[in-house]
Amino acid sequence: MTNDVATVRRAVGPIIADVVVPPSKSIANRALICAALADGESEIRGLAPGDDTKAMIDCLGALGVPVGVSEVEGRLVGAVIGTGGAFPTGPVTLNTRLAGTTSRFITAVASLGPGPYVIDGDAPLRARPMGPLHDSLHSLGARLEPGETWGHLPVTVSGPVGGADAIMMPGDVSSQYVTALMLIAPMIRDGLRLGLSTELVSRPYIEITKSVMSAFGADDVDIAHRHVHVSEGSYFSTTYDVEADASSASYPLAAAAIVGGAVSVKGLGRSSLQGDATFCDLLEQMGCLVTVGPDSTVVMRRRDTPLHGIDVDMADVSDLVPTMAVVATQATSPTRITGVGFIRGKESDRLGDLAAELGKLGADITVDDDGLTIVPTDLLHGARLDTHHDHRLAMAFGLLGLVVDGIEIAEPGVVSKSWPGYWDALDELPSRLT
Repeated sequence: MTNDVATVRRAVGPIIADVVVPPSKSIANRALICAALADGESEIRGLAPGDDTKAMIDCLGALGVPVGVSEVEGRLVGAVIGTGGAFPTGPVTLNTRLAGTTSRFITAVASLGPGPYVIDGDAPLRARPMGPLHDSLHSLGARLEPGETWGHLPVTVSGPVGGADAIMMPGDVSSQYVTALMLIAPMIRDGLRLGLSTELVSRPYIEITKSVMSAFGADDVDIAHRHVHVSEGSYFSTTYDVEADASSASYPLAAAAIVGGAVSVKGLGRSSLQGDATFCDLLEQMGCLVTVGPDSTVVMRRRDTPLHGIDVDMADVSDLVPTMAVVATQATSPTRITGVGFIRGKESDRLGDLAAELGKLGADITVDDDGLTIVPTDLLHGARLDTHHDHRLAMAFGLLGLVVDGIEIAEPGVVSKSWPGYWDALDELPSRLT
């Protein structure tokens, strides 16, 4: 791999591998916020190593919440000195880089302090929508001043929020907006009563938020069909262990499905908090054998057992659409993915950009209103694929290099957002042969 392009060695036999993936950045970032809002010192064991986590730690530090990071037995451990939600008077600039999760969580957290706090990020993040969150914080009494366009970064936030009888937000745009409000809700007078004007997408991520909040003492949280209620309260300091990242695990597990063989991911077992852990169930539907134990997940496929396509609503596991689309190119029948129209507003247009890049390889892929249809073809060929600043596209595209010659992935360094060592891990897989 160079800074400009990555290539992947084709696998010439079945893959047999035990793979260690990073800790969950989704869980780690929620835990960092809860620890920051608690009184006293918390220890978070298993910080994700990517850029998103670093951006969160730097932003918390700028808000007066020191986070010391050390390595213990191969894991990154964060020592967080919580301030109970008390932040210094600004001006303070909070640079969230390319981290959508961090930008949304930190914007909500900033509304608890006096401000002014300027939340900004790199150019691709400035293009991503933030309107429903900004509208909601305004309804709660925060002052928001857009740097250019309402609902986008940069934005200057001043608080503190004062509470409201009830606020409304669409549920089908991003679960990160809902999570951002949930995380600060215990610190708001009378808590939070949030109504959802549309169906909630990615509900498993909301359940993760509830679980992490409960671990830090904020356990009066009710998630219903069209509303979320969080009582006023407080967080307490604690020690929190972060499990392996199910989204990252999808790539090596998908490699077993694509190439054949068996891949085991440690630290991701049957008690996982993450909805993305159910990706292995989809691979099972496609013809793989799956074993989920207390602390590991194994996906197996005999090379003489073909994959077959499925019809699947991926609204609750939308981050894995690129992975599923790549697996679907190797099946023997079409795959239809539905329920994910909202992912056009992720790091990239994860429908249009994904389809356009796979089309360069000769893939037969159609963008629908709410998803994709992938029709397998034997005519895939090499090409250079653009990542569109999206780590999920880059990692999914890399998998195709295991089975198609001549694939190059441009700007491979984008994977540092969540799994800096991804290309090394992928490069090892073809060498582990029976």
